[in-house]
Amino acid sequence: MTDSLAVAAPADFHVHLRQGAFAAFLAPYVRKGGFRLAYVMPNLRPPISNTEEALLYRAQLQAADPTIDYLMTLYLSPELTPDEVRKAKSAGVVGVKSYPRGVTTNSDGGIESYEAYYTVFEAMEQEDMVLNLHGEVPSDASTNTCVLNAEPAFLPHLRKLHARFPRLRIVLEHATTRAAVECVKSLGDTVACTITAHHLALTVDDWAGQSWHFCKPVAKYPDDRQALRDVIKEGHPRFFLGSDSAPHSPHTKSTASPLHACAAGVYTSAVLLPLVAHLLDSFGALDRLESFVSINGRAFYRVPVAPGEDKVFIRRTSGKLIEEQLVQGEQSVVPFWAGNPIGWEIVDS
Repeated sequence: MTDSLAVAAPADFHVHLRQGAFAAFLAPYVRKGGFRLAYVMPNLRPPISNTEEALLYRAQLQAADPTIDYLMTLYLSPELTPDEVRKAKSAGVVGVKSYPRGVTTNSDGGIESYEAYYTVFEAMEQEDMVLNLHGEVPSDASTNTCVLNAEPAFLPHLRKLHARFPRLRIVLEHATTRAAVECVKSLGDTVACTITAHHLALTVDDWAGQSWHFCKPVAKYPDDRQALRDVIKEGHPRFFLGSDSAPHSPHTKSTASPLHACAAGVYTSAVLLPLVAHLLDSFGALDRLESFVSINGRAFYRVPVAPGEDKVFIRRTSGKLIEEQLVQGEQSVVPFWAGNPIGWEIVDS
């Protein structure tokens, strides 16, 4: 049994770091959780919709923790034009994130028709930028669509986009279903998929009635979770970690009312590498840890490990519990699995 591991430059290809004082509090936890690269989501208020906003946001994050490589994204919206895509690429912006309207946190400005953005996708294909898709459609009683089948209902859009733009690199984000895994596997090398740590742990029963486990997309059935685990265990190169770590102030997660639901999202950044090791260890995939958290994602995004870049060392442990709350001044957040035992920890080399 392996008791210690060295992981080369872990990279989180889907992370929410929020804004303002909350972002300044959260950014250092990316490294504390074992990661060296953060692919940062743009769904702020207001969203990051142009190059200048993305560069300003990156500067704010660098001020909070300059040791992380922040890869920036733009929010797909009517304001985004082919010229802005080319400008963003020249400035180092890596991707564009699509949110269907209203399906998750800060997605009120999300899209309703992909055809309207074909000229933007053409420019992205030409500039070799990545399109990141939140793979759900809005709930609709008339079509029997809800949170449990919103992801399978989205997959025809993914197939159509890939067929229309075969050279466009597309990432289906935070897959939760066997259908999504099989769909991505069936498509070409320009289509990849992220998997979160929490979706490797949870099923419907874990979030029904438990606000701290509620996220979008919701965790699905045990067979769906098994499909996520199996594709990691298989070592498929187009599946890799994107944590979708989504912090919220504790009161927004712990309370709901008849008029306001609890916030959707779980926060994993602060414990991410030990958590992923713990989960992969639990289903016999520990030997895939480095490929899942570093190699596969870096290969798809074309950000190889830099020469001399540090490895992160972890070791097996017992009796260790995840902290129940992280606090700094007036800022606080509750990590995923708070108070639960975890079998791995980060150590100095």
